[in-house]
Amino acid sequence: MTIIHTVRAFAGTTPYSVSLSDDLGHEWLADEPLDEGGGNLGPTPKLLLLSSLGACTAITLQMYTARKKWPLESIDVELQLNPDGDPAAGNDIVRKISLKGELSAEQRERLLQIANACPVHKILTGEVRIASSLVA
Repeated sequence: MTIIHTVRAFAGTTPYSVSLSDDLGHEWLADEPLDEGGGNLGPTPKLLLLSSLGACTAITLQMYTARKKWPLESIDVELQLNPDGDPAAGNDIVRKISLKGELSAEQRERLLQIANACPVHKILTGEVRIASSLVA
C-alpha cells in the first residue's frame, strides 16, 4: 500500500515568500531573488525542483550501492535548468554526477543507469497530470 503524503504552500503578504510544510513535520521556504522582487530567503521554485532530482539521485545511488556492498564513498550531483537559455520547446536539465570510491567502469556505468531510474527522474520524464481546483 502506498502512503500518500501532503505538502502545503502558504503565501501571505510578504512578496514571493512561500512557507512550505509537509505532514511529516518538515518546514522550508521558497522565495525569489532580490532582483526579482523577493527577499532571497530560500531557493526559487525551479531550484527546489532541481534539488528534488539531485536528492533523489543521490539517495537512490546510496541505496543501490549499499545493497550491492559497492565501495561508494560520496556522490556529488550538480544540476542546471536550461543552461543554454530557454529552448524553443520543452526544458533541458543537465545533471552531472560525480562518484567517489573504488568503483569499476562497469559499476559506474550501472550507477548511471540506476540514476536515470530514480523516482523523481521517472516523474520528470514521464507524463504528468495536474488536477487543480479552488476550494473555499
